[in-house]
Amino acid sequence: MTPVAGRGWLRRAWPWLRYVIGLALAALAFWALAGQRGELSGATTYLSHVRWWWLVLAVASEAGSLVAFAVIQQRLLEAGNVHVSTGRLTGVTVAATAIANSMPAGPLVSSVFAFRQYRRQGADEALAGWTLAAVFVAASVSLALVAAVGVAVAGAEGAGLDLVGVTVGVLVGALLLGVVFLQRRLLVWIVSALVRTSRRLLRWPRGELGVQVDRIIARLTVVSLSARQVGAVLGWSVGNWVLDCGCLALSFLAVGVGVPWKGLLLAYGAGQLAANLPITPGGLGVVEGSLTIAIVAFGGSETSTVAAVVLYRILSFWGELPIGWATWAAFVWARRPATAAAGLPEVAVEEVCP
Repeated sequence: MTPVAGRGWLRRAWPWLRYVIGLALAALAFWALAGQRGELSGATTYLSHVRWWWLVLAVASEAGSLVAFAVIQQRLLEAGNVHVSTGRLTGVTVAATAIANSMPAGPLVSSVFAFRQYRRQGADEALAGWTLAAVFVAASVSLALVAAVGVAVAGAEGAGLDLVGVTVGVLVGALLLGVVFLQRRLLVWIVSALVRTSRRLLRWPRGELGVQVDRIIARLTVVSLSARQVGAVLGWSVGNWVLDCGCLALSFLAVGVGVPWKGLLLAYGAGQLAANLPITPGGLGVVEGSLTIAIVAFGGSETSTVAAVVLYRILSFWGELPIGWATWAAFVWARRPATAAAGLPEVAVEEVCP
């Protein structure tokens, strides 16, 4: 097998290899935990005595996080004079999250899904693509800010975990990304240079696709954000992370233990940064491990921390999967009359809608 053919095979197989790696990590985690049956038994005891009032607040906090993410998209689309309801975009957010967390190449598929939903609400290709990019930039910058605040709150103990340099590096990189994105002419120059290089080396994109890419590049300067809009988007983006972290904090109260405030934000930031590594779907296994290790390092009890982290992941990961896929199914079903009116066969409905 030639090196080029080998790389092609790896690219095609990687989405499935991620699942194999995820299952292997999960098996390794269960094997490691098998020797800690006392802690697991204790965690089960905590979970069997959940304080329901705190659990309701945790669910509300996580729901608020999803709504905040929907508002980010709403504000960005409004910058291009496309107005979509918060409820509609909350549905898109929930469905896209489920797709990203449970499918091979999930983040890519969920981006395509969101892109098509923006288009159906009146956004042209350039605005839909720009919105996806802007959401990614806003989420990156705001998460870096949250992680930096977590390092500052943790103080010397955070420095002992060797996270200061990593967090500062991520923060600087995210801020530079944000500056480049807001400087539209610089952004157009960079994207155009990348496209020219791709055409010269790979002879791609060309033809109709090349024309569409050129049209999108030309439209990048059409959408602009005022200082007020930038502040609103960044504020809602920070709110998205804070509310999700609030779900984690309330999970500790729900299992009947105190919240480890000093290390919570740092552990949360580290866990979310780890979740963005393309290793397992939704950071499965990675988030749980990084959260637990970081919080225990700040003095948290292993048993109660495991219980709280498991409850948080049930609410923010596992619980959202069936809701998200049910929402996706509702979008598909809602498109059936339009698809039938257009003369498309029913078998094509799901091909059009996801």
